[in-house]
Amino acid sequence: MGDVEVDVLVIGAGISGICAAKFWLDTHPGSRLIILDRDNCIGGTWNSRRGYDTFWTQWTVGTAEFSDQPMPRPPDEDIYLEFFKAKHTTKYLNNYVDTHFYSGETLRDRVKLSIEVQSVQRIDSGWTVMSKERETAEQHTFKTTKLIVASGLTSIPNMPSLPGRELFLGQVLHQDGFGSSNILTSPDIKNITVLGAGKSSGDMVYEAVKAGKNVSWVLKATDTTGPGFFLSPKGGGPYKNAFEIGMTRLAGTFTPSFMNGTNWWSRILHSSKYGPKLMAAFWDSVNTKARTEADYQRESLQNFDKLSPHSPIFWQNCTGGLLNHPDFFDTVANKVRIYVGDIDHLEKDVLYLKSGDQVPTDALLCGTGWRPSLQFFSEEQCRQLGLPHLADDESQDEKSHWKALEADADAKVLATFPQLANPPPVFLKPATKTPYRLYRHVVPLSESGDATKDHSIAFIGQVGVGNYFPVVECQSLWATAYLDGKLDLPSVEEQEKDVALFTSWCRRRYLSNGLRGNTMTFELIGYTDTLLKDLGLRSNRKGWFKDIFGPVWAKDFRGLKAEFMGRYGYNAPRAYLQMTTHALVIIVLWLKLHRLQPRNLNARFLLALELDAGITTYT
Repeated sequence: MGDVEVDVLVIGAGISGICAAKFWLDTHPGSRLIILDRDNCIGGTWNSRRGYDTFWTQWTVGTAEFSDQPMPRPPDEDIYLEFFKAKHTTKYLNNYVDTHFYSGETLRDRVKLSIEVQSVQRIDSGWTVMSKERETAEQHTFKTTKLIVASGLTSIPNMPSLPGRELFLGQVLHQDGFGSSNILTSPDIKNITVLGAGKSSGDMVYEAVKAGKNVSWVLKATDTTGPGFFLSPKGGGPYKNAFEIGMTRLAGTFTPSFMNGTNWWSRILHSSKYGPKLMAAFWDSVNTKARTEADYQRESLQNFDKLSPHSPIFWQNCTGGLLNHPDFFDTVANKVRIYVGDIDHLEKDVLYLKSGDQVPTDALLCGTGWRPSLQFFSEEQCRQLGLPHLADDESQDEKSHWKALEADADAKVLATFPQLANPPPVFLKPATKTPYRLYRHVVPLSESGDATKDHSIAFIGQVGVGNYFPVVECQSLWATAYLDGKLDLPSVEEQEKDVALFTSWCRRRYLSNGLRGNTMTFELIGYTDTLLKDLGLRSNRKGWFKDIFGPVWAKDFRGLKAEFMGRYGYNAPRAYLQMTTHALVIIVLWLKLHRLQPRNLNARFLLALELDAGITTYT
């Protein structure tokens, strides 16, 4: 490719990057846009390399799709309580990039795979991105005036230190490579050991047992937040599953959060005399129910009780996830040996723990989390842009400035939500880096019209939420208006106060998980409401009753693009002509379809599919 100049460069071809690119091209159909991804297939976390047949989503049918293109309903055998196998998200994303055309090119045509970004430099009025091909190491340079970073939170595996790895004869894999490995099918692999205490580790443990392997599960002993919460996905009342409940505005108000609004209802629940006691009882019942269903004290093969989370579920100090297998706990209790200990070293076919345990191991699977995907920015760039950076690198003035802001914010947090003042005695991870300091979790702090920061970079998907589809759709609208200079921002001082309030609250609410200042497990709806309010768009779109009690569906956002384009003047003649062309194609296909004789059933069927694709593109 050599040196390439584009109008917009997107880093990442997962859900975030696809959505950001699509919306930019919706409003700028003639724009020169390229998407880079370090993997060899599109989809990010949900790409075909990382997936496997029994990998399930944590979201449900109708919620995990973009508003302009519904995902076909998976077959019944691939659905459990409306959760579905992840391969259908993979298929959906691949179909999505193939069916969106702009200036004669699909989104897929604009994706460059196996390209790893090495550095990003701000030069003059644009960005220069240095990269290399992962297979050939060939260097490429991209120059752009607008940069969208959508590299994700789960892109780069975090591998533990494994002394003696060079002596180990078996395979060592991170969960990132589990789906494309032969671990479960190889007859030479009989003993599998899984490291980690979260949902990804639990999934690998379960799959390994079902494949007939001898499975050991190793939980870290020191400096740990403990095992994750594994929750039942069952719903209640009119809700088919727990995810639907969590996707309602009513459920969002049950957690003390500025993001969900401060009004008479939130004050009753979280600031009145009896409201916090009522909410404490509610969360205690959720916690008790989850522990009762798991029955951690039951008889087991070995140490099943060690899977009991160290903190109450309300505080979210550990990882967590919804279970997709009704027999998960029974399978683990009866078939898995659980160890609690830190790694000492590896040898030929044994993992030695500092506790003295020796774990037979033919393959070692690491569900040990992820490293930041923003490593192509230098520490100084991270400091300037508001990305996490070493706290020791800040000047004394910067430290004092943010310390004062966060002290004021913390006082406001405790005055508004007094129950956050007394967390349980749990292990808290030490913070070596600052939290994210992006305004609205999307852009660096800057004034509207600030000549030193010309609104040329945005970050999509750098938040911890349970469903990225609605979040990145709203972030993409917001970022487009920002990058085009159409969005009025408050003063830098007000932006800083907003950031300080969120990061202070996040640390109080989510403890260790809140240190990075980007966790919003129960704030998804409040966050999207905030972004749409900034844009002057409607967030309550279904009528008051359904808006409060009904889950948020992807289809609820279908009118947003038209409202946005009308409000911000994107209805250009070129876009109109493009839609007119699509309409003419649909009319022609329709006429051809109905002029065919009944005997031409195959031709009628193919034209019907073509017509459906045309309608999807048009709408």
